[in-house]
Amino acid sequence: MSKPDFKFFKQKSETIDLSPQIIEGRKRLLKEPVEPVDLGKVKSIGDLVDAWKNGGIQSRSLADCAIVYENMLTDKDRPTIFLGLSGALIAGGLRKVISTLVRKGLVDAVVSTGAILYQDYYTALGYRHYKGTPNADDEKLHDLYIDRIYDAYVDEVGFVECDDRISEFCSNLKPKRYSTREFLFKLGLTLNDKDSILYSASKAGIPIFCPAIADSSIGIGLAGYYRWANDNKVRTFTIDTLKDNVEIAQIVLASKKTAAIYVGGGVPKNYINDAAVMLDYTKGHAYAFQITADAPHWGGLTGSTLDEAKSWGKVSKAATRATVYAEATIALPLIVGYVLQKGLAKNRSRVRYSWGEGSFTMHYKNA
Repeated sequence: MSKPDFKFFKQKSETIDLSPQIIEGRKRLLKEPVEPVDLGKVKSIGDLVDAWKNGGIQSRSLADCAIVYENMLTDKDRPTIFLGLSGALIAGGLRKVISTLVRKGLVDAVVSTGAILYQDYYTALGYRHYKGTPNADDEKLHDLYIDRIYDAYVDEVGFVECDDRISEFCSNLKPKRYSTREFLFKLGLTLNDKDSILYSASKAGIPIFCPAIADSSIGIGLAGYYRWANDNKVRTFTIDTLKDNVEIAQIVLASKKTAAIYVGGGVPKNYINDAAVMLDYTKGHAYAFQITADAPHWGGLTGSTLDEAKSWGKVSKAATRATVYAEATIALPLIVGYVLQKGLAKNRSRVRYSWGEGSFTMHYKNA
């Protein structure tokens, strides 16, 4: 066998153009190496997310979201932070993570699906979600009055009880127009559970908006109340979701800056986006990050990029932003754990809102 011709192997390398312009371009791009995660140095969630800042793929994207959140919380202009919630977050175990965000002043307003708030209410009344399987016999579950949310089971008997409790709560409200914020504030005050999102928000004065409240079991409870009121010719109150539009826009207009956290998408994400352009406000959110398991190429809002929102003026052209494509029950605790372990909640002032007939004020109180 003849010896290799080393001149042949050199031919490819000799064709590489290493002109000064190429060398300068290489220097600009090849300056931040990917660093392997050293688990021997990881002692906390904060350490892991810090390590991911020099990693790749969705680990670095998650770290980018954590950095954006840190910037929101440390900005001297104190942006008003809106939190959008959708998906099976309570069934997935995130109830206490979300209520901690509210209780510690890490968010200033919440927009949620009705399902999340209803399941928070259900849990506050002592009912639970149970570990199940996505491969269950759903016909058998139906016969046992058990509902399934992917791999979690919930008690249909408990749901019926909660529907009735909401109907009964409604029967005690004065007949007037309520925004969903007003309605949910009053509902939260009926609870006594520090891990409840509704209870924590009512106690802290953090508004919760639910623009699609009818599309939930809260809506079923409301329907039961209206049927009872109609049968008994009782004068009823009304839920006025357009009043929500005015109230959330008032928050935006009174804020120096605004920021958005999107967990999932759907109505809450769109509503927070729309809040940035209501009543002729055109600055857009200064900060935004999102956790989504959807992809932008399907054209839907849940997977749409934050850059797309720039075209509408909903996110500022100069916004600090990031997206992680991940499932929320994994990503959100890591991001929240990062900001908590960094101590970013300690010195942040708390916002206080005051809504009156035709008036609105916002002021801040030291934590």
